[in-house]
Amino acid sequence: MKLILRYLKPHWKLCLITIFFMIIDVIGALVIPTFAASMLNQGTASGADFSELINTCMKMLTAALISGAATMLGAYACSDLTSKVGADIRSDLYKKTLSLSGSDFRTFGTASVTTRTVSDITNIQFALLSCFQMLFPVPVIFIVSLVLTFRKDYFMGMILLGILLIIVIIAGIIMRSTAPMFRTLQKKLDRMSKVLLENITGVRVIRAFNKEANEEQRLNEKFEDYAQTAIKVNKRFAILDSISVFAINVFVMLVYTFSGFRITAGHFQIGDITAIIEYAMLSLFFLMMAQMVILTLPRALECCNRIGEIMDFSPTIADKKDRRVEEKKNQKEVLRFKNVSFRFADADEYTLKNLNFVCERGKTTAIIGGTGSGKSTVASLMMRFNEVTDGAVHLNGVDIRKMPQEQLREHLSFVQQRAWLFSGTIAENLRYGNPDADDKELWHALEIAQAKDFVEALPDKLDAFVAQGGTNFSGGQKQRLSIARALVKKPELYIFDDSFSALDFKTDAALRKALQPETKNAAVVIIAQRISTILHADHIIVLHEGEPVGMGKHEELLKNCPIYKEIYDSQTKEADEHE
Repeated sequence: MKLILRYLKPHWKLCLITIFFMIIDVIGALVIPTFAASMLNQGTASGADFSELINTCMKMLTAALISGAATMLGAYACSDLTSKVGADIRSDLYKKTLSLSGSDFRTFGTASVTTRTVSDITNIQFALLSCFQMLFPVPVIFIVSLVLTFRKDYFMGMILLGILLIIVIIAGIIMRSTAPMFRTLQKKLDRMSKVLLENITGVRVIRAFNKEANEEQRLNEKFEDYAQTAIKVNKRFAILDSISVFAINVFVMLVYTFSGFRITAGHFQIGDITAIIEYAMLSLFFLMMAQMVILTLPRALECCNRIGEIMDFSPTIADKKDRRVEEKKNQKEVLRFKNVSFRFADADEYTLKNLNFVCERGKTTAIIGGTGSGKSTVASLMMRFNEVTDGAVHLNGVDIRKMPQEQLREHLSFVQQRAWLFSGTIAENLRYGNPDADDKELWHALEIAQAKDFVEALPDKLDAFVAQGGTNFSGGQKQRLSIARALVKKPELYIFDDSFSALDFKTDAALRKALQPETKNAAVVIIAQRISTILHADHIIVLHEGEPVGMGKHEELLKNCPIYKEIYDSQTKEADEHE
């Protein structure tokens, strides 16, 4: 609830306008049967005055017009309010998720974050809209209808009060009992979304192993589990609906039963019966509408709690200050690892230990090692996707922990092994790091990345469509486009995390040759498993089980580093066998 109030506060004027129109609408709806009762009483009385009837009719028409206008304006204001609140929450939630580190994001899960951003906020919007239009009017209509009923007849007012109290108490009990079910529903929705996302993204693997039937069964189990819980909730609200209708029917029966005695005693008129029943029916209508809100309210409150979990979460990697820090510009050294060790929070052993090296402008630093040696972790620490456990990483002479993450990443271009492209066009993807780049710069970057030929062959060239993730391109094409995107940015430090792995040897060699003059004013880090990719690097670091076991150039390492020689011999032998 605090979350809703926080986002309603900036729109308090719109809240007041919505509530004002809602009150006018409710009062107008209840005044109309009052006028109708008056007309009926006047018409059945002896010596009825026709002009008085016309006067009452005009009053009723005026009340109907005002109520209708209030309904329309209130609905517009309410829709505007809930849309703005939903947009604000969604925007802040998205910003917060961008501030989370990789490990933080795994705490919640991709499917859960997606569900919270889309489904949960939609539920909150719907609940908020329903509260303004259906729930908040209930106290007003109860009070006004009771006041009007008591004015007509005290005895009938007491009966209506008793009936409404019974319904409200039963509604409260049912709402309280179903709240835990809604928490369960949202968790089951997360699980359902997770399996569905896995099936969609892993469809090729599923088909390759002929597992369509298994996955269909697994997903159907999640659907059935969710459906069973939803059915339990709906049954309870069906009971509430039945009790409400029964209670109001009992009230109508009591009105007709006692009205004869009250009319005979002179305490009641015929038109008053119509008015009191109409008050009860309007109260029932809004109560039935309120029950629909009650159905969504526990779910919306649970959605608020789930969104609050992310909003209130403290990222493990956060900027100490937003202000930019002073850097040592134009020096030879760009990046330095100083006694760096790293261990994941849930791990007992270090992934990296005592790593020291310097990346200099105009030179290439290569990192090689077996699977699980910690190569990609080095790139992650450079980008500050993870925080060093011991030691420090310096960029332009400044500890990157003292630098805003935005400032740090302005200096870097990162190309990961699993190339990712965004839906749109090739040009839009290439300008991702440099929106002001012109077409000439884009073509130049494509030429360096060995992607110019296949882009030129496309009918729309730079305006060619790119599917989400770049799925309409091959692995090698995606990697080359990702490398071109990094080149367009023109940073101080290029980080290639095994991003030449999908290229053939000829393209790999041509790309690295073209890359040298392009990066002469920047430092380059190449993380690779293929020795052919790093043969000509100025400085090669060999990692084994998280520790540097060799540093130097290719020829030196062949003589002095057994691990490097073992990797070289295995790859050379494999290449010879393929020949």
